[in-house]
Amino acid sequence: MNVLLEIEKSLPALSRAEKAQLLQWTVRDLGDAFPGIENTPGVCGGEPCVVRTRIPVWVLEQARRLGTSEADLLRCYPTLRAEDLVNAHAYARAHMAEIEQQIHDNEAAAE
Repeated sequence: MNVLLEIEKSLPALSRAEKAQLLQWTVRDLGDAFPGIENTPGVCGGEPCVVRTRIPVWVLEQARRLGTSEADLLRCYPTLRAEDLVNAHAYARAHMAEIEQQIHDNEAAAE
């Protein structure tokens, strides 16, 4: 939060062009953000999860691969919303290698 306060204090000193540049950098940085998906250290090993839950994205992706329908996932996980599944699947597509590794690691641990 200290950095955010520093930025807030510095903002009035910036020119309009500098503010526009800062905004462009911020938008570019957020381009890889997935609403509704977060990695929180100490929660589910820091793996990406659906917000408000402890449901890792890889669990939903593996269930989808195994043929579980979205309706069944929503029934099995009552805290999930349809938009959560959309966000989780988008994250999985964009981070396929990461999700593949998490699925592999989980299967190896179960053996």
